[in-house]
Amino acid sequence: MIPAQHIHPMLVHFPIVLIYTLVIIDIVLLAHRNAVTKRSGAGTISAFVALAAGVFAIGTWFYGGLALDHAEAAGFSSDIAEIHESLGGVTAFTFLIWGLARLAFWMRNRESRMLAIAIPLVEIGGAILVTATAYYGGLLVYELGVNVAKAAVAG
Repeated sequence: MIPAQHIHPMLVHFPIVLIYTLVIIDIVLLAHRNAVTKRSGAGTISAFVALAAGVFAIGTWFYGGLALDHAEAAGFSSDIAEIHESLGGVTAFTFLIWGLARLAFWMRNRESRMLAIAIPLVEIGGAILVTATAYYGGLLVYELGVNVAKAAVAG
């Protein structure tokens, strides 16, 4: 069985890639004047990518908490971890709410020019949020070596 602290790094790339992909999809759709709030092929893909980003973000956040608990049980403590955990929670719940909102827009099946412009702007904000969260996660792994086995270096 996979240790719980290893599941977070396995999942973490999904919401990152999904939110960046969503930004690109919705900017392209806006440029081509396709409604991301309608039940069209493009609108459906966009809505469900947003929902998938939220679902993966919640799973990633949950397993991130377990990974931090594991590290703290082994004696680890850091302000960077607290910042990453806080940002992770905000990111996860923001993405989940956004995914549910996008699902609601899709279910209403109405076109709105104002939403067509606002949606990519909100998602760019989400991409900035996930970038900040990922930065602190990277510090935990690459600077502090949290939950990472140290490789033996031959002299």
